[in-house]
Amino acid sequence: MNTGATARQSLVVFSLDEQRYAIPLEQVRNALRMVAVTPVPEGRALLMGLIDLAGNVIPVIDTRARFQHPDREIRLSDQLLVVTTGRRTVALWVDNTWGVLEVTEEHFVPAAQIVPGLDSLAGALKLPDGLILIHDLDRLLSLDDERSIEGIVSEARGVP
Repeated sequence: MNTGATARQSLVVFSLDEQRYAIPLEQVRNALRMVAVTPVPEGRALLMGLIDLAGNVIPVIDTRARFQHPDREIRLSDQLLVVTTGRRTVALWVDNTWGVLEVTEEHFVPAAQIVPGLDSLAGALKLPDGLILIHDLDRLLSLDDERSIEGIVSEARGVP
């Protein structure tokens, strides 16, 4: 979050099962209904496969696996959030998107105050109807994940 008593931030809220998560609006390119995902044989557990979005090959991240939710079959009602991490554009498989939430710093608890060392979390929002975990997309993928995904995407594009 920004510093200052009246700092506001816009977050896109999504859910997996009953848990709500959020990511900064400026990192979200768009939200799509689930489309056919092309599986990749050498993909890691984190990588569900690839989609073609307006001529761009986009890796689809198994957010359920990354956020430690039980595996399940893809549903037609599922969605893909196309986001920009620190290094690439990816699609996140989510159950639902709930829209944009404007929050102030008074509702924000930094990750270090919750459990030190939670690398993928930026913090949490304390709201009257429960907690929303805010993920740091710049730390969503490890360097090994990045290298693996880059190789798979390059191969899909036909780049040696």
